[in-house]
Amino acid sequence: MKNQDIQLDSQGRLRHFLTIEGLKKPVLTDILDTAENFSTVGTRNVKKVPLLRGKTIANLFFEPSTRTRTTFELAAKRLSADVINMNISTSSTTKGETLLDMLRNLEAMHCDMFVVRHGSSGAAHFFAKHVAPHISIINGGDGSHAHPTQGMLDMFTIRRHKPDFTALRVAVVGDILHSRVARSQIHALNTLGVPEVRVIGPRTLIPAEPDSLGVHVYHDMKEGLKDVDVVIMLRLQRERMQGALLPSENEYYRTYGLSREKLALAKPDAIVMHPGPINRGVEIESAVADGPQSVILEQVTNGIAVRMAVMSMVLGRPGDEQEAG
Repeated sequence: MKNQDIQLDSQGRLRHFLTIEGLKKPVLTDILDTAENFSTVGTRNVKKVPLLRGKTIANLFFEPSTRTRTTFELAAKRLSADVINMNISTSSTTKGETLLDMLRNLEAMHCDMFVVRHGSSGAAHFFAKHVAPHISIINGGDGSHAHPTQGMLDMFTIRRHKPDFTALRVAVVGDILHSRVARSQIHALNTLGVPEVRVIGPRTLIPAEPDSLGVHVYHDMKEGLKDVDVVIMLRLQRERMQGALLPSENEYYRTYGLSREKLALAKPDAIVMHPGPINRGVEIESAVADGPQSVILEQVTNGIAVRMAVMSMVLGRPGDEQEAG
């Protein structure tokens, strides 16, 4: 089954949000436009809209998370939904209950949506294929496969600073091989019409067939950062690495860490991004992370609006999101 087939309903609207891969540009643009409508909700005295009143959303996080789970919870509450945060480490799955049995029990509690974060690639698709027809799944990150809401909040952040995707040159730097965020970003950038997407990193952290991703590969930061408009740094996914893929963190920082000197190779108005958590002195210099070109904290803020947009599009009635404007 193709990704878009399981994600979209018969009218072409989002039913699940599992991956950016396979979705068309109008769907991604709709998410960005809807997020724009929600972007001011957090600045109001009453930080709520009634779109999902009466809906119940369960956060099922099988991996540790701070930003992602918190922003999903805030997004749901700002849409007036009821939220359940499942502590998987103390749930019945640790006592031998299967995921399917857990799903059936949650369905019996009349939940409307599950936000799933799991260490295994494809876990969100598994949930979507087995869940009851009235329940929607949002992928909060699965293995090294996809993190679609992170990818879209990054696109939203880029668009706010660089509105014309077709005029951009974007560099994604670091551990491309293990990064679900990088895959989602690359699919989104290509779908939205960015003419040149670069990936920069050591050979051991670049996928075996990068051409299939539609990117230009660089192993030298000086060449890869030249004249780019957007620099996206990635965290080293040491928990997913098998074997000695890096000589040392110091050597990695010297070669691939983003310093002020390296950033100067990009365009003067280039923006710097990082999905977090940041490892200062490993992937990025503090002066850059906290500097005038950094939009890292904006990414966190924008994550709430984008996740509100996705939830409202999946669970809300067509056009309901306009009430947020």
